[in-house]
Amino acid sequence: MPGIVLVGAQWGDEGKGKVTDLLAEHAHAVVRFQGGNNAGHTIVRDGRTWKLHLIPSGILQRDTLCLIGNGVVVDPKVLTDELDELRSRGVDTECLRISANAHLIMPYHLLLDHAGEAKLGKLQIGTTRRGIGPCYADKAARLGIRVQDLLDEKILKKKIIAALEPKRLSLRPFAKDPRLDLQTMTEEYLTYGHRLERYIADTIRLVHEQLEQGNNVVFEGAQGALLDIDHGTYPFVTSSNPVAGAACVGAGVGPKQIDEIVGVIKAYGTRVGAGPFPTELDGPLADEIRERGGEYGTTTGRPRRVGWLDLVALRYAARINSLTGLAVMKLDVLSGLERIRVCTRYRGAEGAEFEDFPYHQTVLHHVSGEYVELPGWAEDITECREESELPPAARDYLQFVADFVNVPIALIGVGPRRDQVVWTPAGARMGGVATSAGAR
Repeated sequence: MPGIVLVGAQWGDEGKGKVTDLLAEHAHAVVRFQGGNNAGHTIVRDGRTWKLHLIPSGILQRDTLCLIGNGVVVDPKVLTDELDELRSRGVDTECLRISANAHLIMPYHLLLDHAGEAKLGKLQIGTTRRGIGPCYADKAARLGIRVQDLLDEKILKKKIIAALEPKRLSLRPFAKDPRLDLQTMTEEYLTYGHRLERYIADTIRLVHEQLEQGNNVVFEGAQGALLDIDHGTYPFVTSSNPVAGAACVGAGVGPKQIDEIVGVIKAYGTRVGAGPFPTELDGPLADEIRERGGEYGTTTGRPRRVGWLDLVALRYAARINSLTGLAVMKLDVLSGLERIRVCTRYRGAEGAEFEDFPYHQTVLHHVSGEYVELPGWAEDITECREESELPPAARDYLQFVADFVNVPIALIGVGPRRDQVVWTPAGARMGGVATSAGAR
């Protein structure tokens, strides 16, 4: 089973890094296929915490090929800093390769992102202000600068001039900013090119070599399906496609090369930034879940909004991704709650009920969750390693989720460490990677 796509099935921050790290142990390659350093994946290994932003989560596995695909937007300063940090902590980064066709975040993208959010005032989308949106906009406008351009001074300078021309009015408030000086920018990015040159490659060829040999490849997404620019809660979305289908575009593979699609969720809901969140909680219970779950952004440090698990939204995510399995993370955070609520339908402002995720923005912004209450459990589940060891109420909760969205649960996270997981029988397809013909 060579191809597994791993996607977030909520609003991001679900724990994809940990799951990718687990799967990478038996994978020959891990491919990041979209997004930029607006994402952050946290991994806890051997008592050490790792926070990754651009580099695939398989980097901690020795000899696993880690590819940054053409669908990713790369801030070269962030990437070089991340490489330096990993090397300083003893991680071998020579297995990293960066697509020559990936687009670069430039200094003017950062300035435009900050200015754009500030201009929106109360209507702010809640971006991370990392320049992601403006970079993808330039890509679509065919004004983008790609990783390969770092290796040719003449082309790099010409492309910077072409990209700046239509932005002159927007960048007028920053006219004296030294970062926008053409020569300074060119020299800075050529320096990044010299540092990154040995990593730049034809990643499409590399991933196809792995697949053609029958080796295991994990395609790692960032953010979550409900932040997808086409299928998420627009305009409160990211600027790329975090859904499973984007793995084909952002890594350069065909749909037939994908065998499993795993949606990663939390046992509850979280969201960062603005936008609708029908099951959002306020008050002491929200604070308790946030603190117990460590719900603060890996990239920004922003406190996350928290709420009950939204099964209406999850069923929608399962459909648009064709999920074949669920990885339910942070189940341990719910331990000790007497009752647990799950949202099974929405109620609109005028009393209308919605069984399915509303397509209309105005409707979605004014719905509230309708809930089913399930018994909680008091037991500490952090040492459980078999499904049978979980309390009956926890198993019932998981079964309710699986039945509602019609997707089996493959993996359960019961703590932050990589060993604090429970593989279910339905997860044999993923766990079975270790014993398959192509396993390492």
